[in-house]
Amino acid sequence: MMRHRGIGYYVGWLSAAALYGAGHQAPQVFQVAVDRQMRDRVVGRTRFVFAQRDVTRIPIVEHPTRSGTARVSTVAATMLDIADDVERAAGIDNATTAIVELAGRADFDGSSLTALTRSFPAAAGRRIGFVLERFGWNDVDLDALRDAVRDAVASPSLLDPSSPDRGYLDANWMIRVNAEIDEES
Repeated sequence: MMRHRGIGYYVGWLSAAALYGAGHQAPQVFQVAVDRQMRDRVVGRTRFVFAQRDVTRIPIVEHPTRSGTARVSTVAATMLDIADDVERAAGIDNATTAIVELAGRADFDGSSLTALTRSFPAAAGRRIGFVLERFGWNDVDLDALRDAVRDAVASPSLLDPSSPDRGYLDANWMIRVNAEIDEES
């Protein structure tokens, strides 16, 4: 449909995470980033939710489908999309689950994540770093990620953008820990 209409797109957020096998629950909608405004729609039994983004700056992979291929954000780009838009990920707990599971994939590359953080708000990289450090993720070079995002902006970022600006400051990641992350994530 997107190629036929000449619309730049990629499958992102929880929909991409699900295609990579991450996340405990199947997303209720199919999340797609597009290069122009589009109304959400239902096709068959699938509800498509569109978000306007600069799709040219996001690295993608071609994912096989029944009728060909679909453009899907890479593992690192999916992590950053989720961390950047926690509400689209259905909250900080779901975002944490997806981030941790994506980081556990054999094809995850921490250096790609660090390089790609420059294309996202610092808060996204800070959230990912905080989450991975908290859950003892040793396979990712968190020092390089921290260096890339800690001083990117002077003010701290909120762990959960939908919660009030209170809680302690994790100076290591310049993130205000304003929500508890469910340990079951």
